[in-house]
Amino acid sequence: MAGKTLTRADLSEAVHRQIGLSRSESADLVKSMLDMMSEHLVDGQTVKLSSFGTFMVRSKNGRVGRNPKTGEEVPITPRRVLVFRPSQVMKNVINGLEGGSEEE
Repeated sequence: MAGKTLTRADLSEAVHRQIGLSRSESADLVKSMLDMMSEHLVDGQTVKLSSFGTFMVRSKNGRVGRNPKTGEEVPITPRRVLVFRPSQVMKNVINGLEGGSEEE
């Protein structure tokens, strides 16, 4: 699947084909799942998908950055960032190894 982005529509279509729900029910299911994940992350909770990985929100402190072109100092405000940490199973799949049973 090199060069192609997996979209929400692709996920909905996969649910439709593999589970047999109608296209609208599949789209609603995918939307509900993504909404639930988003809500938990906004609340600062961790979202863990077994054999896939963990999504979490980290807080970054403010700091002084530098424009590499001009050398001018620029303040970088504190912010929250989304972090994904793949499970060992996912790492093995990506590296072409057998999908191990070890989970994080």
